[in-house]
Amino acid sequence: MMHRFIALIATVCFSFSAVAKITLSELNWSQANAKLQAGEITSEQLVRYYLQRIELVDNRENSTNAVSQISPTALKVAMELDKERAEKGPRSPIHGMPVLLKDNIDTGDGMSNSAGSLALKNNFPNEDAFLVQRLKDAGAIILGKTNLSEWANFRSSRSSSGWSGMYGQTRNPYDLTRSPCGSSSGSGVAVAADFTLLAVGTETDGSVTCPSSVNGIVGIKPTLGLVSRNGIIPISHSQDTAGPMARSVAGAVALLQAMVSFDDNDKQAIKADVDYLSHLKADGLKGKRIGVVRELSGYHADVDAVFEKQIELLKSAGAEIIDKVELPDRRKWGSLEYQILIYEFKPDLEQYLASTAEGVPKTLEQLIEFNKQHADDEMPYFGQEIFLQALKPSLSEQEYVEKQAQLKKMSGPDGIDAALKQHDLDMLIAPSNQGAWKIDHLTGDHFLGAASGPAAISGYPHITVPMGYVQGMPVGLSFFGTKLSEPVLIEAAYHFEQISKARKAPSLSN
Repeated sequence: MMHRFIALIATVCFSFSAVAKITLSELNWSQANAKLQAGEITSEQLVRYYLQRIELVDNRENSTNAVSQISPTALKVAMELDKERAEKGPRSPIHGMPVLLKDNIDTGDGMSNSAGSLALKNNFPNEDAFLVQRLKDAGAIILGKTNLSEWANFRSSRSSSGWSGMYGQTRNPYDLTRSPCGSSSGSGVAVAADFTLLAVGTETDGSVTCPSSVNGIVGIKPTLGLVSRNGIIPISHSQDTAGPMARSVAGAVALLQAMVSFDDNDKQAIKADVDYLSHLKADGLKGKRIGVVRELSGYHADVDAVFEKQIELLKSAGAEIIDKVELPDRRKWGSLEYQILIYEFKPDLEQYLASTAEGVPKTLEQLIEFNKQHADDEMPYFGQEIFLQALKPSLSEQEYVEKQAQLKKMSGPDGIDAALKQHDLDMLIAPSNQGAWKIDHLTGDHFLGAASGPAAISGYPHITVPMGYVQGMPVGLSFFGTKLSEPVLIEAAYHFEQISKARKAPSLSN
């Protein structure tokens, strides 16, 4: 993996003592923001710290393997932003903050956008994705990119989360033999292991919230359309979105604030003028009516035990808990969802590939053939049966239109919304996921259950916050609600985080 850091070694020649005098370890966004504002640290020092830690920890043999590329411009940009802060003040709450991007998001700064596939090794975009430009406009420093489950876990049903043909296997920092979940595996691990202050992941169903939960961090899957998808390698325009990942709710919200922007070129874009940071309220749970979705739990007794303790904590903070709230017809959603994803994948992906450089495959057929020709590198552990299914979806165009509308109605108005209305609720909760399973390249991932489906399918928001540990592995608490309910979810999630103080850093050492 040393090739990842040629640019780093060539660009970064400095003494460790320059940063060692300042305690930068495990900073959250609020702490970093305060130190930057007070002039106690600089963005250059932050970038140097993270580059050192990536080189010392992530890049060593049999370690986390989360960061796939380092931006050649990160240090230069940090210095420029330090100067700008001194002369004009900060552009936004993430001015001078290092951010890592999942390796399916375009940047125009010389880093490839591969989706983890060797077929896209030479996909060097000329422009930033819309959301990346938004981050840069807000003064964020793009530190680099992170490994992911290849093709965002949409190539095989036996895939191993965090494995890609380009970069190999990413590992959970709490136990290197265990999965980081995915598909935003590297983003989740990089935040948890203190390789960056903030990171961006993408989700179709669980790909932000699962790696956030099993790596003990905060992840936000926003309402579909709040964050532009232009410049992101897609699976499904019905469900895809990018989302922020951070060590604290405040950090994830600060990043979300910068990411949200209306994009005329995203057909599902939503206009929203919300100060999300103003909803970081110390009493955010007080008076909230919260429904417990029991059907999204019950797959692991130890996870359930942690969840029960958190329900009592929510009550003690002033929330009113309504138990055993049901989502009508939920068990019918899964098969319909898969049919929709299969139908949308080929045209959505080929629309992205059409704008890539010469030499990059332009069709799903070409990608399938590439994988066959490079099977030793691309398919040593699992195949491409999902790719093959997507060549000839089982739905006709008319069936697709009807079923897509049916699925959205079942999961949204007749699902989450109906449950909220029936019980006069502000939001719903459930355990986010199980703890991380052992990495298994023979049979693939071992999912037991998750809370991601309802919000992912409906396009509604979902926040996961660390709630405790099962046999040393992190598990999260999920808050989800109706369309554009981010403000009320943030209030609850932030208050819960402040009183639970559940997160503990992994014990990776330098």
